Amino acid sequence: MSTLNPNWITEKHIDFEYKKYMLLAYLQHVNTHFTEHKLYPTLAELVTHYKNVVTLRENKKTFYERFPQRMSAVDFSNFKIIYEKILEDDELMQHVEEIISFSIPQFEKYLSEGKKIYDFLESHLEISPVGIVPLHNKEGYLFLTEKRNRETRIYEYAITLFESPDEKYRGIYTNFVCSYEKSISNTFENIKSELITYHQKLPNPAAYVIEAGISIPVEETFLPLAKRVLMKYVSE
Repeated sequence: MSTLNPNWITEKHIDFEYKKYMLLAYLQHVNTHFTEHKLYPTLAELVTHYKNVVTLRENKKTFYERFPQRMSAVDFSNFKIIYEKILEDDELMQHVEEIISFSIPQFEKYLSEGKKIYDFLESHLEISPVGIVPLHNKEGYLFLTEKRNRETRIYEYAITLFESPDEKYRGIYTNFVCSYEKSISNTFENIKSELITYHQKLPNPAAYVIEAGISIPVEETFLPLAKRVLMKYVSE
């Protein structure tokens, strides 16, 4: 199973063994991607599923705790009145609880594994500016290349600041431009000069190169990682 519906726990047939099979089939697909060092969108989906399950657990607990109680007995030795919930978990809710209890540690296990792979791959990325960096560096060019590969992929990038009532956060957009073959004569500085000549909408662009010391899948991992590395570097 390559995907998991956000409502996978509560949709269709609610049965622990059936949902367990669904989850394990999906996580097998996740493991295959992780083995191939393909982190996105798999890692982001895992985070979403984990948050959804935790939220479902908390909402179920809140609902149950807020439901009315009734007096069931009196403990005269301790001078206490004992209450019981008017609503007790029925069989369906017990199945949901079983599914939640099983799935949370499974998601945590794979999230931990994904984080380890992310940190390992990020440690093999090096970022450096190409030529002189202008004062305005929130847009420009991003060069992606592997040290053992001559191809350099060029992207336009733009960093935008978003504001919400509670916080500010940054977003980065990239657009593939072209590929160059790097060589002793065709340096990153030469490539930047050629980009300025043929793409005049950015007459004085910032440019950064991110080199990978190992081979990394471009779309599923290298580009998403590079965007985060670039945002961090520019922000600092």
